[in-house]
Amino acid sequence: MLLLANKRRIQVTCRLFLGGIMPESLAVRRAGVSNAMTRIHEVLDALAKRDHAGEILTTVRHFPSREAQWADFPAWVRPNLVSAYATKGISRLYTHQAAAAEAVHAGKNVVIVTPTASGKTLCYNLPVVNSVLENSDTRALYLFPTKALAQDQLAELHDLNQRLENCFGVFTYDGDTPADPRKVIREKGHIVLTNPDMLHTGILPHHTRWTRLFENLRYIVLDELHTYRGVLGSHLCNVLRRLRRIARFYRREPQFVCCSATIANPGELASRLLETEVQVLDSNGAPAAEKTFVFYNPPVVNRALGIRRSYINESARVAQEFLKRDLQTIVFANSRLHTEILLTYLQKANPRFPGRSETIRGYRGGYLPNERREIERGLREGKIRGVVSTSALELGIDVGSLDAAVLAGYPGTIAATWQRSGRAGRRSGSSLAVLVASSAPLDQFMVRHPDYFFGHTPEHAFIQPDNLEILINHLKCAAFELPIAPKEKFGDVDLPDLCARLAETGFLHLAGENYHWTHEAYPADAISLRSVSSDNFVIIDITGNPNVVGEIDFPSALVFVHEKAIYLHGGTQYHVEHLDFKERKAYVKRVEVDYYTDAVRYTQVRVLEVAASESSTSWPTFTSHSHGDVLVRSQVVGFKKIKFFTNETIGDGKLELPENEMHTTSYWITLERPLLESLPFSIGERQSGMFGLLRALESVATLLLMCDRRDLGTAIGERPPSPESENHGLVAVRMENAVSSNAREFFEPNLYLYDAYPGGIGFSEPLFRAHDLLVEKTRELISSCECEQGCPSCVGPAGDLAPRAKEAALAILERLCNN
Repeated sequence: MLLLANKRRIQVTCRLFLGGIMPESLAVRRAGVSNAMTRIHEVLDALAKRDHAGEILTTVRHFPSREAQWADFPAWVRPNLVSAYATKGISRLYTHQAAAAEAVHAGKNVVIVTPTASGKTLCYNLPVVNSVLENSDTRALYLFPTKALAQDQLAELHDLNQRLENCFGVFTYDGDTPADPRKVIREKGHIVLTNPDMLHTGILPHHTRWTRLFENLRYIVLDELHTYRGVLGSHLCNVLRRLRRIARFYRREPQFVCCSATIANPGELASRLLETEVQVLDSNGAPAAEKTFVFYNPPVVNRALGIRRSYINESARVAQEFLKRDLQTIVFANSRLHTEILLTYLQKANPRFPGRSETIRGYRGGYLPNERREIERGLREGKIRGVVSTSALELGIDVGSLDAAVLAGYPGTIAATWQRSGRAGRRSGSSLAVLVASSAPLDQFMVRHPDYFFGHTPEHAFIQPDNLEILINHLKCAAFELPIAPKEKFGDVDLPDLCARLAETGFLHLAGENYHWTHEAYPADAISLRSVSSDNFVIIDITGNPNVVGEIDFPSALVFVHEKAIYLHGGTQYHVEHLDFKERKAYVKRVEVDYYTDAVRYTQVRVLEVAASESSTSWPTFTSHSHGDVLVRSQVVGFKKIKFFTNETIGDGKLELPENEMHTTSYWITLERPLLESLPFSIGERQSGMFGLLRALESVATLLLMCDRRDLGTAIGERPPSPESENHGLVAVRMENAVSSNAREFFEPNLYLYDAYPGGIGFSEPLFRAHDLLVEKTRELISSCECEQGCPSCVGPAGDLAPRAKEAALAILERLCNN
C-alpha cells in the first residue's frame, strides 16, 4: 500500500488483515501504548518526513496482535515433567504443541509448520524427554543446520534437565567438541545434538563406536526443514539414507520429527528427504505481538538513469533511527562484505565510550565460536544494542526480544525475508521490520508489487538426491560403513551397476555377494554437504604476535583474502599481506584506510553434452534454447578499491589466482547470426544489450524457480564460427570488452544460466521447459522500467552499458517472443 505524505501533515495508511483498512496518523498515540511502540512510531514518522513524493515508503503493513489458543498437557506426560515445565512458567500448551506431541507419541512421522517463535522446540522435546523418563535406554538424535543453533537448543534442554534433577544426558557433538568428552557422549547421551556435517563425517563412519545410540535409537529430530533445499538438501537425503541403513543393521526403525518455519511444500520436501510418508501439522495456536512491516525504496537521485541512493547507506541510516532511540536492532546483510561495511558505518555513528564494551557488533560465519556465543549472550542480556549479521542469525537462535529488524536488500526468498523479520518481537511486545530494497531487479519487483510478497505462498523447496555426483559420493561412504548387499536399494538408481563401476575403479571389491570398501582413503572426509571444499584458510593477524582471527573456505578465500585485499572482521580492517595456498593460511595486518576491496571475477562456460534443444529458424527469430551439462571455469583476475560512504572506485589491481573448474548443468539461449544481423545497433550496443538481457533473465529466473539468486550463475560464451574449429567450447567475453570502441563481434553467442553447484541441483531443465514464460516476463520487466537508457533495476547501470543497450535488449526479446 502506498504511503501518502506531504510537508504539512504526515499520515500513514496501515492495512489491517483482520477486516478492512484503517487510516491512522502516526502522530496520534493511544492510551496505554508501550514505550517501545511510541519510539517505533517516532521512527516511522521520521522515515515518512523524508518521503515528500510518496515514493520511498512503498508499503506499510500492520499486523495486529493475536491471542494464544491453549490446551492441557496430554494425560500420558509424566507428572515430574509437567512440574518441570510449570517451574519454567509453562502450565499449559499451545494447541499446536499439544497436537504435535500427541502425533509423535502415537509413533507418526510428522512435519510441524508454524511461524518463527511459536514454540516448536517444545513440540518434540516434550514427547522425547517423556520417553527417556519412561525408559532410560531410549536415545534421540537432534539435527540442526548450524552449530550455533544446536548450542542454543542445548541451553534449553540443560535448563529442563536441571529441573528434572539431571536424570538424562544431553550433549552437543560437533567439530568443537573436545576429544576427551566424546566417549562419555557416546555412552551416556540420551539426546545428542549435532548437525548434518558431523553426522556425515563423525558419527555414521564410526557407527561401531556409537552402538549404544544406534541399538536404542527411537527419534530423529530434523529442525529448520526449509533450509534443506538445493544442494544441501540433496546431500542430506543421502546422509539420511545412510543413517536409516545403519539403523536397520542395528534392527531399529527410528521415527522422524521435522520442523519448519515457512515453506509451501513441507510434506513433499519431508517425504523426499525421508523417503516415507509424513503427516503435516500446520495449525498454529501461539500468540503473536503487534508487528509493522515497511518496504523502503531508496530515493531516486537520477530519474533518467534510474539511479537510486546506495541501499547500504540507506540501511545504515534507517538502522541509526532505531539505535539513537535505544531500540535494540538487528541488521541483516546478504554478504560478508556488506555485513562488515554496515558494521563500520554503525560503529562510527555510535562510538564506544571509554571503559565500556562495544554496543554494536557484527555476527557472521568466520567469527570464532567463543566470539559468537559472547555476542548472542550480549543480545539476550541487552548489553549489545545493535548487531549486523549475515544469514547466520536468520534461524531460531535465541537472541532475546529485539525491537526492530532492518533487511539490507531482499534476501532472495520470501521465506528468508519472513525468517529475518521474525527475529524482532520474538517473545512479546511490538516490533518493526524494514526491508530496504537495492536496485537489483528482484528487489524492485518486490517493493513495487507488495501484494505478491504478502499474498504469495512461500517458496517450494526442491532437492535432487539422485544427482549422480552426489549419490556416488555417498554410496562410497555407505560402502565404507557397511558392505553393500545385492538386493539393497539406495536411491532410484541401478545399484549393482554403480557398485560394479566403483569396483572397476578400485574403490569397491566384490567378496561373495557383497561389495566391500577397499580404498585407503576415508570417503566422508572429502565430501562437503555444502559443495564447498573442505580446505579452509586460517586467517592470521601478524600485526604483533601471530593471532588467528578467523577462517574462510577455499572459494571465498580467492574473493575476500587475496593478496592486497582489505579484509573486514568485526569492524576492523586488515590488509592481506600473503595468501599461502600450500599451508592454507592468509596473513593479514591491521590497517586504517578509507576504502574496501571488491574482487573482479571472470567466468567461462563450455558445453559438454546437450540434453535437449529446441530451435526456431523462422524470421525474425533464428534462435534456439537448450539445456545440458557444462564445464564452468572461473577465476578472480583483479580487484577494485571502493571508497566508504561514497562508493567511488578509487583504484584497481590485477591478480593471478588459480582457476576453479566445476561440472554442472545449464540452460542457455543461442542467438543465431541472422538475428544479430537484423538488429539496427552497433557491435558494442548489441553485446551490451546481451549482458543487460542476461542480467534481467537471471532475475526473472529466480522468481520463476523460487530459488536464491546465488543458486544461479550467468555467462556469455561465443561459439566458434565453424565446427572444424579446434576449440569446440565457448570463449567467454567480458563486459569491458563488449562496450569498448574496438569490440569484436560475436559469431553466435550463447547466454547461459547455470546451476552454481557441482553436478547441478535441478534448475536447468525447469528453465528449459519454462523458456517462453521466462522471456515474456523478462520483456515485461525491462519494458515497464521507467528509465531511459538502462538502470540497475532492469538491464544494469547505464554507465556500465553502451547508450542503447536497453533498446537492444528489448529488440532481442521482441524477436525471442515472436517464436
